[in-house]
Amino acid sequence: MTSATLSDTSPFARIGGATTVDRLVDAFYDNMETLPEAQAIRAMHAQDLGPTRAILKVYLAEWLGGPREYSAQKGHPRLRMRHMHLSIGPQERDAWLLCMSQALATTVPDVEMREHLYQNLAKLADWMRNDPDNAHDKGHR
Repeated sequence: MTSATLSDTSPFARIGGATTVDRLVDAFYDNMETLPEAQAIRAMHAQDLGPTRAILKVYLAEWLGGPREYSAQKGHPRLRMRHMHLSIGPQERDAWLLCMSQALATTVPDVEMREHLYQNLAKLADWMRNDPDNAHDKGHR
């Protein structure tokens, strides 16, 4: 996928807008509820996933180039800061990515776009790690 292709239309529009983002997030959390590999990250969340689903839908829509509702409601995402109270290492990252990969596979039929999104989400998930071996933090201690 060329950068020209991506700049022509936002990923948000290319995948089908809010409808697809809603389906993606619902599939992601359904995977978190059912995949044995995701039990540890499911345990990090409240019993009622409704509010968490709603926040991720708004965040992902903006992250994909859609409406800037997340920033209007919550300000800068500050994702690492908002998750610092949780222990996020390679296992948690991988479980999150497994849930997201399967959700992408069932909601984004465009293989090229799906792979592009997965690669960027994998970078984001790795950056969220707050374990001592996170290369992003080396040299900042």
